[in-house]
Amino acid sequence: MGKGFGFLFEMGCGKTLTAIAVTGAGYKLGKIKRVLIVAPTSVCAVWPKEFADYADFRYTVKTLLGTKPQRLKALADLEAFPFQSLKVAVINYESTWRDGIFEKLMEYDADLIIADESQRIKTHDAAQSKSMHQLGDKARYKLILSGTPVQNEAVDIFSQYRFLDPTIFGTNFYAFRNRYAVMGGFNRKQIVQYKDLDELIRKEHSIAYRVTKEEALDLPEQTFQTRSIILSTKERAIYDRLRRDSFTELDNGGKITATTVLTKLLRLQQFTGGFLVADDAAKPELVSTGKLDALSDIIQDYVLEGKKKLVIFARFIPEVLEIIKRSENIIGKSGMKTVAIYGAIPKEQRGDIVQQFQKDPSTMVLVGQIDTAGTGITLTAADTCVYYSVTFNYATYSQSLARIHRIGQRNTCTYIHLVAENTVDSTILKSLSKKEDLAKTVVDDWRQFF
Repeated sequence: MGKGFGFLFEMGCGKTLTAIAVTGAGYKLGKIKRVLIVAPTSVCAVWPKEFADYADFRYTVKTLLGTKPQRLKALADLEAFPFQSLKVAVINYESTWRDGIFEKLMEYDADLIIADESQRIKTHDAAQSKSMHQLGDKARYKLILSGTPVQNEAVDIFSQYRFLDPTIFGTNFYAFRNRYAVMGGFNRKQIVQYKDLDELIRKEHSIAYRVTKEEALDLPEQTFQTRSIILSTKERAIYDRLRRDSFTELDNGGKITATTVLTKLLRLQQFTGGFLVADDAAKPELVSTGKLDALSDIIQDYVLEGKKKLVIFARFIPEVLEIIKRSENIIGKSGMKTVAIYGAIPKEQRGDIVQQFQKDPSTMVLVGQIDTAGTGITLTAADTCVYYSVTFNYATYSQSLARIHRIGQRNTCTYIHLVAENTVDSTILKSLSKKEDLAKTVVDDWRQFF
């Protein structure tokens, strides 16, 4: 069984830089010749750029993206590379378990496997977790990188350590759960509390190093602002109708589940962003521009007049597309550019988009879908970030905050939240400020949202 270690650094504390330094040291000592980096899809294209910035040793890196044949060809090209150098393959988690790809990754026989944002394998019985366990069992060395290894429950740590070093917590999830969790609820299938957490944390840290921003970095302060959007009389009437209808359906609909509540909340949140999906419509329609108008003022003030770069996060694709259009209309005539990263942008292009925003003086605005661009990338060319809308997941929201507040940032970071007054926006933001994941609390507290 190979040796494993965890860099549990808070976002922005240099996990990637440290991992590359360790990799280079291993290569120069003759211990490591082949590396496999597994990362979230949106982060894969970032790794080649990080190697280019930080590596002071010979390497060749291939990002395994695209179709299955394209991925396999990239891996074959890497293995056939004729010159002496460290060989680095980068692939996304979702591809590791696919037929044909998993087998080739096993044949690649990496000396070192790096699991970037390792919380992606927190579910012990998920296909990508199982494939990582098998790959890890074969590798000589392993690293996990995560600022949030425990996102929701302490049991999240098991699968990551099953990959990293099975001698720490064993290979049986249920034995681990019985050791540290107290079960209760319906059929005793819910975790109601934990026990012996001091022991769990001691074992976790026995092969890991935790770094917080307060300990490691002299990072600038963060300031948070709220720009209130007042709904018009007509908009308020529509919102209140949607809210009442949602409440009535939930109140009379029998068993309440997180999915049913979150679906209703999504519709309310889409409306506060200006979009409404009619009952017979296939896609959302732009019905109000309150947030867009407020955002236009910010772009005008910060970018066009203040000559400051700006990051804008939004949750929904229609919002992202409308924001891009607004930004281009405001700054385009002055020769300033707007770039974007969202689901439809090819993964292999995202790293170049980040570099363009970071280094091109005329690229002033980056619009990101929060679930796609909120992790693993560095956007320190900006010190101001606007949240047009937010996710329900605290870990994702917290990760997105660190895109501008990380190593390389010298200015105070400002976060501006656009909030429609007396709507679900305020309640969601309040939950996030308490570091809550709405999916975990929404069933018991659903009435407060409506």
